[in-house]
Amino acid sequence: MTQAQTLAKALNAGAKSPQFNYSKARATARQDGNVDWTATKTRNDDFNAEVDGCETFVMNDGSVCEWSTPSSSYIPKAK
Repeated sequence: MTQAQTLAKALNAGAKSPQFNYSKARATARQDGNVDWTATKTRNDDFNAEVDGCETFVMNDGSVCEWSTPSSSYIPKAK
């Protein structure tokens, strides 16, 4: 879960900005070599930015970095 915690920390730093959106979250995640992009794409197959806010990122260790709309932040979760 360390991988998800590290990404959540980086994403949450950006989430404090009023200009933060899903494309900026994706750009930040692309800089993290631990994101499993195939699993992330599958997990977000029905992603809709207007409804979901931001994507969930799946990490190579199986943990996830999940967007929480109520807290407007990313939360790391174990597999």
